[in-house]
Amino acid sequence: MAAGERKDPFKNHRFRVEINGIQQAGFREVTIPDTTQDPIEYRTGDGPPTVTKQPGLIKFGNVTLKWGITDSMEIYNWRKQVMDGKIKDSRKSIAISLLDDEAKEVARWELTAAWPTKYKAPDVNATANEVAIETLEIANEGIQRTK
Repeated sequence: MAAGERKDPFKNHRFRVEINGIQQAGFREVTIPDTTQDPIEYRTGDGPPTVTKQPGLIKFGNVTLKWGITDSMEIYNWRKQVMDGKIKDSRKSIAISLLDDEAKEVARWELTAAWPTKYKAPDVNATANEVAIETLEIANEGIQRTK
């Protein structure tokens, strides 16, 4: 990058979600989870009373997907597979890509061993004028930004 060249941040409204084995398009919203690592405090027994801090377990938050309901049952059937006790077959890899104005991938997050932990059917209201939205919360065992 040349000196003084401006880099604008990317917009958040163009993205793609890839779930291996599921062809679902048109997600309205994706919440990319956080990763945390709580510090473990350890008091040493020698010298002045001080506390050292060591990294604890790494935790990965859940992904939330929201989309307008259609006649596709693929995502619901994925959740049902877990409810039926078939968790081993339910774990999938997920990739969430942020796209620029020319639809080129500019950032990518990859999740491993992901499975749906919560499904919410859309709220319905005869006086509303909105798209019916389904929601799926997905647990995972790892998230990494790869681009």
